[in-house]
Amino acid sequence: MIKWFKWVGSLIVICITIITILILWPQLAEDEFTHRQVRSIAPSENNLLLDFYPHIAKVQRPDETFQFPIEIGQVGPAESLYSGPNQYPFFCMTLDSGLGQPQVDNQLGHGVAVYDKHNQVIGYSKDCGVKTRLEYYTIDNNLDPQSLTLTQAQTFSGPLFRVERGSINRFIYTLVMPITKDEVGDRSAQSQWNQRLIYQFNGGSGIGYRQGRQHAWKVMQRQANQLLDGYAVISSSGNKTSYTYNMLLAEDTARRVKKQFTSLYGQPLYTVGIGGSGGGLAQYLIAQNSTGILDGLIPLYSYPDMITQTTYALDCDLLNNYFTFRADNKKAWRDWERRRLIEGMNAINDFPQKAGFLQPLNQLMAGFVPSFPDGNSECINGYFGLSAFINNPKQGFLRQFFAKPVVEQTNWSYWQDMQHVFGKDKHGFGNSTWDNVGVQYGLNALIDGKITFAEFVDINTHIGAWKAQNEMHQEHIVTPLGTKIPLWLSLWGSDNITHAEQSAAPRHQGNLKAMEAAYRSGQVFIGKVTLPIIDARHYLENELDMHHMSASFYSRLRIDKANGHSNNHVIWVAHKDHDPTTQAFALMDQWLLNIKEHSAEGVLSAKPKQLQDACFNEDGSVHAKGEHVFDGQWNNKPDGACQSRFPMYSTSRIEAGAPWAGDLFKCALMDINTAVQQGLYGDSISPDDINALKRIFPHGVCDYSKPDVGRPIDI
Repeated sequence: MIKWFKWVGSLIVICITIITILILWPQLAEDEFTHRQVRSIAPSENNLLLDFYPHIAKVQRPDETFQFPIEIGQVGPAESLYSGPNQYPFFCMTLDSGLGQPQVDNQLGHGVAVYDKHNQVIGYSKDCGVKTRLEYYTIDNNLDPQSLTLTQAQTFSGPLFRVERGSINRFIYTLVMPITKDEVGDRSAQSQWNQRLIYQFNGGSGIGYRQGRQHAWKVMQRQANQLLDGYAVISSSGNKTSYTYNMLLAEDTARRVKKQFTSLYGQPLYTVGIGGSGGGLAQYLIAQNSTGILDGLIPLYSYPDMITQTTYALDCDLLNNYFTFRADNKKAWRDWERRRLIEGMNAINDFPQKAGFLQPLNQLMAGFVPSFPDGNSECINGYFGLSAFINNPKQGFLRQFFAKPVVEQTNWSYWQDMQHVFGKDKHGFGNSTWDNVGVQYGLNALIDGKITFAEFVDINTHIGAWKAQNEMHQEHIVTPLGTKIPLWLSLWGSDNITHAEQSAAPRHQGNLKAMEAAYRSGQVFIGKVTLPIIDARHYLENELDMHHMSASFYSRLRIDKANGHSNNHVIWVAHKDHDPTTQAFALMDQWLLNIKEHSAEGVLSAKPKQLQDACFNEDGSVHAKGEHVFDGQWNNKPDGACQSRFPMYSTSRIEAGAPWAGDLFKCALMDINTAVQQGLYGDSISPDDINALKRIFPHGVCDYSKPDVGRPIDI
């Protein structure tokens, strides 16, 4: 009876969706950004290719050319110091940040239009500059920042903060300094500052082309406790990965924002980074690639980097597409715990999907018997839509930041955002590192006897790969209900995935030059960091959140490999109802002050004795701590106490036999005969099975005993 109700509900939703699309599609309202779209692309040095040989960490950064500090009423630098040419088109978000319109910088129509009080265009802004200004805030008893007028600030008796905002490298920067009411109007006053500086990084998934939004109140809200303790806080929209994953540009911007701060207030005792997800990996990479910006790191919910995350993240929709449309026995994959065997990341039966109705809708449109999903996975709940946004050069933004001619002239993807590092192909598209040639999806499950050989063959025959970028097209997405509720009519990017014709669906070959450039330019975290690190996260595996716990241990393995130890790397995992951030700041403060006071003893000797790997219960009590509490499959040891309390999952590539560190773009290949001789498939493999493997993998299968083919031998 329950299943019957689900079926009826599904059909009703499908009918309502189709009727809504038919009625509203021709009458879509203009997007809120339409009146200030970028309508013309400014010229740029798109063919410039940067060189970072042998590795960016060994490349001397140039001397600063801009005269800091930026004066009040003046505009900061519009061009980066060393991270390459400005990217165009570029959408200004000064209005979205409460800073008014950007400064006019051209009359050629490049960028966004700037209007006078009569709504007449007076010029255009391609670089989105804003004049530096001062504002005043307090933080109330609920830890919420509240803005104050100058008059209010001059007589205010509570906690008071001077906020400076402006633009550097075209991004919006924010400096927050605790002060007294007597210091209002004095830009350099700092009597309430405890001489400690926080650089706040933020996350999200971005592909460039936007300035980004940054509000002072939000920067302050994230570090309210630290501000009340006397810390100063600085940040930039250029250090929020919602707007770019170009880590060289992020470093260049962070260096200059800190330069603005130190030009005004002098050097702090130390600078500690804080930030989650992309804001965590940015800390790892900036610390690995450069000096002088950060002294300690507190990455939250972090990955090692963005680019090696794409290796398995871009598998998600391939697998979703296979399970939904291509599997020989689709019913077998309605058990979501079986899907976990292949995807690696968590999947849970009877876990609701927010957009579950899209599955029967797309199945019906494709000519299949529709079925409503009876579960969910991290691949869907966490990564839905990201393959199109990150990988498809024809997708772009759902919101109308750019006029149609600009959209049609521009290639939109992470690879395009990085074209001056990774290079371009003969069609003008940014080179991609993503590769799945020889990857045997579900190999571990086959070896463990949890899937049949027939299922293994079917998966690898039909999973395919993402098409070449010049063959991709925009997804079929309609937004009759607004861009926050997009309706996907090409679910899982199905039209942009290769098909099996006479043999297996073709796989995708990553670009070796792009892989080498990714390593040399420091976009890959290779573990060469010696600064103090407290890597903290909530346990969110049961929420199917994309911030999987295992990512902290990918970083751990890379640090171990690079340095021979990971004693500077502490991992904390907490129940979702306990926030260990305040503890992390307190212990990081001890660690950094110990280094400052006893510099000759080094980072490891300065580490507080009580600072160890640990996991925390809901009430904040320590469940377990010590060297072996997180032992598990990732390091081939019996599960430790924290691993048992908070079990981690893996990825599609790990389940295909790849190493846990995940720092591998392209595997070396061995032919099928060699794989069979090594006993990879057991003793009972038949000649027909061997022929099936040779058909699927004509170039061979991954040999993970060998290093990444894309990694330069001198790195």
